[in-house]
Amino acid sequence: MSANGNDQGGPTVSAADQTPLGSGFGARSEPHEVLDGIDLDGATAVVTGGYSGIGLETTKALAAKGAKVVVPVRTPEKAAENLAAVDGDVVSHQMDLADLASVRSFSEAMNADLDSVDLLINNAGVMATPERRVGPNWEYQFGINHLGHFALTNGLMPLLEAADAPRVVALSSVGHLRSGVLWDDIHFENGDYDKWVAYGQAKSANALFAVELSNRMEAFGGRAFSVHPGGIFTPLQRDLPVEEQIMMGWLDEDGNPSELAQAAFKSPSQGCTTTLWAATSPLLADKGGLYCEDCDVAPMVGPDSPRGANVAPHAVDPEQAARLWALSEEMIAAA
Repeated sequence: MSANGNDQGGPTVSAADQTPLGSGFGARSEPHEVLDGIDLDGATAVVTGGYSGIGLETTKALAAKGAKVVVPVRTPEKAAENLAAVDGDVVSHQMDLADLASVRSFSEAMNADLDSVDLLINNAGVMATPERRVGPNWEYQFGINHLGHFALTNGLMPLLEAADAPRVVALSSVGHLRSGVLWDDIHFENGDYDKWVAYGQAKSANALFAVELSNRMEAFGGRAFSVHPGGIFTPLQRDLPVEEQIMMGWLDEDGNPSELAQAAFKSPSQGCTTTLWAATSPLLADKGGLYCEDCDVAPMVGPDSPRGANVAPHAVDPEQAARLWALSEEMIAAA
């Protein structure tokens, strides 16, 4: 395993790095295509939110290729129902990203039960929620999407270190284009709450997390990536009123998927393929911290970028990534 990482953090991503690799896959690729020829027998994967939406599709695909998949679950009854028909070695364990004690308990159980974790897929999340608080008055979306996964990943670090070339995939979103990290008011304690700005901040945090995490994992041959899965109708939209989705053009006046959505949105299985590609592609073996979309590395956003595509410089900036890591450590320690 590689031992040339810098535990203190450092530059890992540049505009030159954020260059598509010509993977041969695209927006409509299916899991069986990106996993063709990938052997996951004997591998262990942890997939948060792995019993709903694209998380469930991720679980199915990994289990079908021979991986043991551990799914942390907040609602065991729903998880049992959704996972019952999944073929393969799939187990679930109680955990709630909004509850750090629960995250720590899950991590302790995994460290006791598993020898290693080869793939950690930080898939679970919330989007554009009404203003809510979690933990020690943390803004809800930042608390769940970023801080919960930050605590989980660090709790599982011994198991990642024990694996051969482990990978962590953080689910970001094109929503990161709406906002970088609001360094002066991350938890909206001073300014007015904006659910979409809060979502954008959380998704930028997910991408920055992958940048610094990959740098730290390099010491033991690991890699981390962030991904934009694409537009998909899943339970992620549960907090969005139908009227708002109609206004955004996602639904028609009858509440059905609009022509725009039918043309642009992916199916749940297509929505998990960039995650699977980032988790397994040999093309990424010597890379790390990159933001991916449509089963390839995404270019930096520019004047010619398609609407709602590519990655903003603020989301892959190494200095901001290191700053966020240090700040997150302080928040978790004080919680």
